[in-house]
Amino acid sequence: MKLKEIYQKIIEEGIKADIRKEEEIKLILKEQKKIYENIKDKETFDTDSLFNPFSDTRVLYGDLNSEIKSIIVGIDVDVAEILFVDMLKKSNTDIDLVISHHPAGKAYANFYEVMDIQIDMLIKEGISVSVAESLLSERKAEIERKVSAANHNRVVDIAKWLKINFLCAHTPADNLAYRYIKNIIEKRKPYKLKDIIDILLEIPEYKYASTYNNPPKIVLGNKDSKVSKIHIEFTGGTEGPIDIYKKLADSGVDTIIAMHQSEEHFKRCKEERINVIFASHIASDTLGVNLLLDVLEKKEKLKIYEFSGFRRFRHN
Repeated sequence: MKLKEIYQKIIEEGIKADIRKEEEIKLILKEQKKIYENIKDKETFDTDSLFNPFSDTRVLYGDLNSEIKSIIVGIDVDVAEILFVDMLKKSNTDIDLVISHHPAGKAYANFYEVMDIQIDMLIKEGISVSVAESLLSERKAEIERKVSAANHNRVVDIAKWLKINFLCAHTPADNLAYRYIKNIIEKRKPYKLKDIIDILLEIPEYKYASTYNNPPKIVLGNKDSKVSKIHIEFTGGTEGPIDIYKKLADSGVDTIIAMHQSEEHFKRCKEERINVIFASHIASDTLGVNLLLDVLEKKEKLKIYEFSGFRRFRHN
């Protein structure tokens, strides 16, 4: 399989699992095309945005026509990981591509754009469009300011020097993990928080995380707390606005399953008497990446190496 085919398949699966309607995503891409056609300095435009609606998912370095038979996959890939891959290659370990879950380079510089996904998630919970858009707009601006000072291309520069194919896949993987968990929760209809924990622990990524003292945890509420309306915070780039929790509570949400939360978000949930389960961040990321790899391996068998917190588990 060529690198461009892997990239295209990741985008395709991310779109399939996206909470937004396909028509909405097509409209987003159409608007990007209009912007591109009307700007004078086309050299600075990220042309991937003409076909890829996920700003945090890019081929960061590499020949798109490269033949890929072996991949090393990590949750976070920085300079140390790229140097480690170079060492492996020099010791005759065949590695054709490095995949990072968390974004780097230009995919990190602009990753906050995917936060718009959260608008549709909030609408489905009964939040009005105007409220969701207003609060998300403020939060996006905050994240944009936060990441603007980062040294975005540091790890990408090393990959270029060492001529190592490098790709990051963030929101497509998170979309798949979100859909997977949502489908299970809707099917199993947990009655209490302890039922959610039991469901998560049946999933190999969470069971494995538990062996390293990082299991799913109830952080607000207790094991016998009843649940009715569950909101899942698994995709949309990063945490949303803290002011949304009052709106969620008013809409009937009593429980949140999150990969993780900042202390400020946790405190706001506590104020609104919302139960919270931390599903385990890295385990949740690993689940999404594994679901992507499952799809890729349906097309062609790949040699998968694990590092940087990732472990390969296959799902039906």
